[in-house]
Amino acid sequence: MKNLQILSLCVALFALASCGKGSDKAVVSAPLVQIGKPISNTGSLPAGNYKGTMLANQTYTVTGDITINAGDTLLIQQGVKLNMTNGANIINNGIFISLGSKSDPITITDPRRVKTTGPSSVGTDSAYNGGWGGIYSSASAKLVVVKYTHLDFGGAALKTLPFLTTSGLKAGSQFILYFENPNGLFILEDSWIYGTPDDITRFYGGTYNIMRNTVEKSGNTGGDGFNAKGSSVGNMAYNLIIGGATNGTKTASDGTTAGPCQFTMYNNTYVNDGFRNTGVYGARSGSVEIENNSRALVYNNLIVDCNFGVRIAGGPGGAKVYLADTTTSTSLLFPKTAYGYNFNYADNAAMAGQFVPTSVAQPVVTHPEATDIPNMVAFLQTVLPGAYTFGEVYNGASLVGENNPMFVDYPLPAPANFWVTQASVDSYNFRLQSSSPAIGKGTTSFNPITAGIIIDPTFGSSGITAPGKDMGCYQSNGSGNQH
Repeated sequence: MKNLQILSLCVALFALASCGKGSDKAVVSAPLVQIGKPISNTGSLPAGNYKGTMLANQTYTVTGDITINAGDTLLIQQGVKLNMTNGANIINNGIFISLGSKSDPITITDPRRVKTTGPSSVGTDSAYNGGWGGIYSSASAKLVVVKYTHLDFGGAALKTLPFLTTSGLKAGSQFILYFENPNGLFILEDSWIYGTPDDITRFYGGTYNIMRNTVEKSGNTGGDGFNAKGSSVGNMAYNLIIGGATNGTKTASDGTTAGPCQFTMYNNTYVNDGFRNTGVYGARSGSVEIENNSRALVYNNLIVDCNFGVRIAGGPGGAKVYLADTTTSTSLLFPKTAYGYNFNYADNAAMAGQFVPTSVAQPVVTHPEATDIPNMVAFLQTVLPGAYTFGEVYNGASLVGENNPMFVDYPLPAPANFWVTQASVDSYNFRLQSSSPAIGKGTTSFNPITAGIIIDPTFGSSGITAPGKDMGCYQSNGSGNQH
């Protein structure tokens, strides 16, 4: 990481020097960062080793896997479009930087595919099939930075294993973003993911800032959104996740003895998640999932028409043990898994009956929280007089349609089954109206993870947005998700 900081400083000094000391007051735009030699877009880019810079606002056609060798850097400047054909992947053994801007984002896509609006289903929408592959980073990959980048129609199955690994990656995997360096840094900020057949991410070790992104149509008949495993640590915050097959955000300490997976998950908005999982009902969540000895802080999330609320797994499911770590520790990033101040809304009784998930397929240990909206402690005392036990089934019918979050433009109450088929943002606006009951109801009394996250416009995070007082990814003061 010291090398990255030195490189960042050199770039900054170069930028300052290029501005000069003239007496005129003309505004000089900072030059775009360029590393190494420019990569030409004359002709297609076949499979091979690449380093240097893809130049701003050019279109590149990629016909085979791009490989970045250990010690090399590939940087993509703003406005670039990568047309990925033949299921091509980006195989990163070094440093990969996709540096779009708000006004000139980068697009990585399968040129054969076209986005669709309105009702969506697996049988009719190619978004769930996988077009190009993914960005696969090995244990030697030091850094991945993806900012203001559209990752559309990814997830084509890996034809062969791109590097040696012990973390479960295999031929046939269909992830868009994969990272496994326990000493590495992964930044995904202000970007868009549209369409995947499986998990968007698989993380095994390393430090992460996953912030202010928009996710649509993730997962075919299963698959999570942001799925962190191993000893990964970091933040998942201010993301809008709509139409995911199962969980939007998930932690699980799979495949490691190096310590638990630890994340903060706060101020996310989850809409219509959890309805394409063809597995056993209740064996996966529909918004937030904490399992397999991982731990998390889960606050200020807005969960609308999702199959399940915040799910803290409590025991075995088939051959796998899902028990989340709810014990107290003084040596980890935060003392124990904790959650509250989450806002739930549902348009049918089945969803309302899972605001506090029940043990319909396997044990859960989710506490009802008085700070949630609705107050689930008070509600369960009403419908289940006496002591509530973890996972107990309850009737949520009286909660249907209650606590409308009042989006600026989205139909609530929603038409029947709208939550099953509406999986993209389209022209809807998920910001909150000024009179929304979700405004000002969050908590700011906890801290995101900052250790190991470099703040740098090129070689790190653009900024770790602190917890917001409004529930969900859009804040009334204009902070949070910028899409």
